[in-house]
Formats: sequence, structure tokens, C-alpha cells
Amino acid sequence: MAKPTLFYNAKIILQQTIIDGGVLVENGKIKSVIPAYELLYLDKYDGYTQIDVNQQYLSPGFIDIHIHGGGGYDFMDGTEKAFIQIAKTHARFGTTSLVPTTLTTTTDRLEETLQSYESVKKYAKDGADLLGIHLEGPYFAQSQRGAQDPRYIRNPDPDEYKALIDKYKSIVRWSAAPELEGALAFGEYLVANDIIAAIAHTDAIYEDVEKAHQVGYNLMTHFYSAMSGVTRRDAFRYAGVVEAGYLIDDFDVELIADGVHLPDPLLKLIYKIKGPEKMVLITDAMRAAGTDDTISILGSYDDGIEVLVEDGVAKLKDRTAFAGSVATTDRLVRTMLNLGDIPLIEVIRMITMNPARVMKVEEEKGSIDIGKDADIVILDNSFQVQYTMVKGKIVYRRHTE
Repeated sequence: MAKPTLFYNAKIILQQTIIDGGVLVENGKIKSVIPAYELLYLDKYDGYTQIDVNQQYLSPGFIDIHIHGGGGYDFMDGTEKAFIQIAKTHARFGTTSLVPTTLTTTTDRLEETLQSYESVKKYAKDGADLLGIHLEGPYFAQSQRGAQDPRYIRNPDPDEYKALIDKYKSIVRWSAAPELEGALAFGEYLVANDIIAAIAHTDAIYEDVEKAHQVGYNLMTHFYSAMSGVTRRDAFRYAGVVEAGYLIDDFDVELIADGVHLPDPLLKLIYKIKGPEKMVLITDAMRAAGTDDTISILGSYDDGIEVLVEDGVAKLKDRTAFAGSVATTDRLVRTMLNLGDIPLIEVIRMITMNPARVMKVEEEKGSIDIGKDADIVILDNSFQVQYTMVKGKIVYRRHTE
């Protein structure tokens, strides 16, 4: 267990306010939050590792619930090394918890990735905590596949998904297109097994989404990306998935807030309509995140798609679609502050408490509160990461790099 730590002289970002003071960490948990006037004399904390935050920000650790890779690795590589290196890479940028995400592929390849996850969770690592697996696909609309491999897109298969869910308890969320044959029964089965049902890569209309919501779909994967808006069929206009996301209050919406996938007018529109309580920032990062690569692979090395990295985003080689982001969570925060023009406390909520609530871990993570995991990020006044702590262990210090 890491030595007890006192962070002091910090601007602490709480759920409703920012205070000057310090945070005591012991046995991997937040032991107390101390106002500045109680820290005039530090002698009583001689038994702690003392870190002067120098009036920088102390934030809850960032939680990324939709991420494919980073540091030159992808979860679809299907190896323990890939999981470990991705977790280490993103910890450098403030991510203290993440949900590894797959791509549309064969059942065999999915199982390789799921098996690797089960193995790597058995021992400690010096990176972000893993919260379970997100299966993105293969039950998608071909017309909205984006960079998903069309060879493997198919309708929900009960024999397939029931077998996977029975075998791998690490599956915590699954994204699918709700208009497909069998998608409603699939959603019901997910909810019955305490798995988050999310809508993605879809050409549904509002009525399809309404039915999906009634059976338990409650999250929209990378809002606006690979989903329908207003469409016309035989001269009649129909509201699409985007409009449903706005109209059905219960939906949380994921935002790839890299400043490329969603320009600032859309960020501001989403904020105006959905509000800060229902917005969840995600990276959707692929393997080139945290690297200087200009050519990369989306998916596994042996069966993935070669992509370009330019303009701060990954693209298909013909530039007809984005192919995931190369963002890190600290970039999401800066984007929402600078382009979204959103208050800091609300931006931090979107990358901490909101994703914790969506993933049902809000009792352990997502805020600086006594008894919660000591997942902490220190940010300078330009919102660059200085320290990352995961469950009481410092896994990144900027000044030692």
C-alpha cells in the first residue's frame, strides 16, 4: 500500500465549488478534505508524504468510458501488454479509470480481447483503473458504420450475445443500433444482466429510439457521430437519433470533445439543451493517442484498418470519415473550457462524476469526497497534468518525465 499523502496549498475542485486547502490520502482512499486555515502548520502531518500543489488545481481523476487505445496499442491487439500500456499512457494525461472498448470484429477476436482483460485485472499496474469492457458492435447499421469494418457488421444474434454475456462478467456496456431486427430483445437482455445498453452507428428515427428507451437503452455513444438526424422518407420528415437524444431527457450523451468531431457551435448547443448533468466527455481514442504517429492502425495490427492522423484526428485513408480520435482526457477539458465556454466545475463534472454515475461507480469514484478512491489529478493553470494518482498511488509526475 502506498505511503499516506497530504496534498496541500491546492485549489480543490469539489462538486459544487472550488476551495483552497488540502486532501489527505490514506490506504488508497480520501481520508479528509481540509480547508486552508487548518493547514497553516504542517508539523502534525509529519508522517505523510507532503506535496505542495502550489495553488494549482486538485481535481477528481478523469474517467474515460469509451476508449480504444493509445501509446501505440489497441485493445483489439488482444494482449495483456496492450491493456497495460494503454492504461499507463492515458494516466499521463489524467485518466484514472477507463472502460476498454472493442470494435466490430469476429466473435473469436472479441473473445481474445475479453480473455486478455480477465487476465490483466488479476495483478496490479501503474496506470488507469479498468472498469469493465465496452463492446462497440458488431450490431450496427451498415449505412452508419463510419470506420467500423463492414465485413463483420450484423444483426443481434441471441446465441452469440447470450453466450458472451454468460462467459464474460467483465462486459459492462454494449453499443448497438436500435432499429435492427432483434435489437429491442437484445437491449432487454442487456438490462436484465445489469449491462448498460447504448445507441450507436444507427440510422434509426425518433420512434425507433423511443421504443429502445422503453426497453432500457439510456446512453448515446459519441453523440452526432455515426447517427441520424432529420431525414426524409417519401417526402415526409422524420426526427432522427440526434433529435431523440435532445427530446428524451433520460438519455446521457457522450461527446468526443477533441474540438474536431464536434465544432464549438454543437458543443454549445448540446450544453444549452442537455445541460451539464447529462453530458459525458470521452476520448474515443485509438492507438495513435499519446504518440506522434501520422499513420496508424485502427483495430488490431493483423486485421485492422490503416488510417491517417492529421488535423488532430484519425481519418480513413480516403478521408471520407473520421477513424477515432487521438485525444486524451486533459485535451477534452481544455476544449470544453475554450470552445464550449463552459464553467470549470461543470466541465470537470462531465469527465468525473457523470461518467462515474453512468458506469454505476459513483459511490467509489468521480469526486473528492471522504471514503472514495483516491483518484486525483493535479492540473496547472493551463490545465496540463502535473500528477496523476490512482487509488492512492502516484502513477505519473510531470517533472520526472
